[in-house]
Amino acid sequence: MHLRDDAVRQYFTDGRRVSFILERRIASEVLHGRPAPSEGAPYDVIDDHEGRWEVRSLSRHGLYFCPSNMVGSSRHFDETGFLKKLAGIRGYVVADIETFPDVAYWRIDSARVLGWWRNGQLGADSKISREKALSMLGAKR
Repeated sequence: MHLRDDAVRQYFTDGRRVSFILERRIASEVLHGRPAPSEGAPYDVIDDHEGRWEVRSLSRHGLYFCPSNMVGSSRHFDETGFLKKLAGIRGYVVADIETFPDVAYWRIDSARVLGWWRNGQLGADSKISREKALSMLGAKR
């Protein structure tokens, strides 16, 4: 496609851009399932046992667990919606896009995230810094 390496890296380390490709790769190679039936579904991937998962990108900006419609300009965190999200999914697959092309990933069940929330380990809007996420995930740096 005649793209410069820096342009490809910029694209693949932007969670908004890479999410479409990342979700499909995780669906097939990690969860042995399929993508959600639509972009508007309240989950990203269905695993081989019909479990529903969210895919999240860990970037230099950190990591959030609330629904994506609560993140961004003029959007607000809603605890009820966040807890509903947790109850409706099996968990999250978090991919460290910052290390592209070698992208580590972790599976985190929703009960663990709920525990982090109840213990005050997540930010007030469910977001944590990159450094804190790596520590909580037990990542080797």
